[in-house]
Amino acid sequence: MARNPRNQRYPASEDLPAARGGSPVARLWRARTELLLLGGLTLIVMGLLGAAHAGHWVPFVLTAGAVSVPAATRFGRNWVVAHFWCVVSRHRLQRTCLETTLHTRAGRIPLVLWITPTTTGEKALVMVRAGISAEAFEAYAEEIAAACWARAVRVHRHRTRSQFLIVEIVRRDEAPGATSPGLDRLYGRRSWIPLRSELEEPPDLATLPQAA
Repeated sequence: MARNPRNQRYPASEDLPAARGGSPVARLWRARTELLLLGGLTLIVMGLLGAAHAGHWVPFVLTAGAVSVPAATRFGRNWVVAHFWCVVSRHRLQRTCLETTLHTRAGRIPLVLWITPTTTGEKALVMVRAGISAEAFEAYAEEIAAACWARAVRVHRHRTRSQFLIVEIVRRDEAPGATSPGLDRLYGRRSWIPLRSELEEPPDLATLPQAA
């Protein structure tokens, strides 16, 4: 049975020590997006300062155009917002692993290898550690959804490589005609086994009979 105090007969037997922060390499991997952005912004600022000192204004014009053109288009704004939520969901998913029993007795949490936007939210490719399974993530689906400020979470396990799983974060209804990039073709759609046959949603209160 998956390790979650809600569905454990003897929850005390599943108490785990608090997760550690991880090795320096693991911490760098978790903060890779922020570090890359910081490094890129540092290089841009240094380049602009050097150009200003030399009296060249063309780099300023090019930089302003590279920023303003995507910001002025709906596609550019949607791309920025979608990837912003990817970063947020990755950190919130890792925080859930730290705060629950989704970590090993040595304090190591699963690795979020990749996260990409979808038509309904985000999908994260996760590699679990020894002692953790896709069923354990499914047991904590509600905690993950709450941590990511999402509507629901679905978990898919790889058919032949059970150390890999997909955590699908659902935020909204799927827009007609929209296509999902990325993970759908990573191992083939038929290679992933959903642990729930359908997405569970709360009932619509407007359709329920009202009490007299």
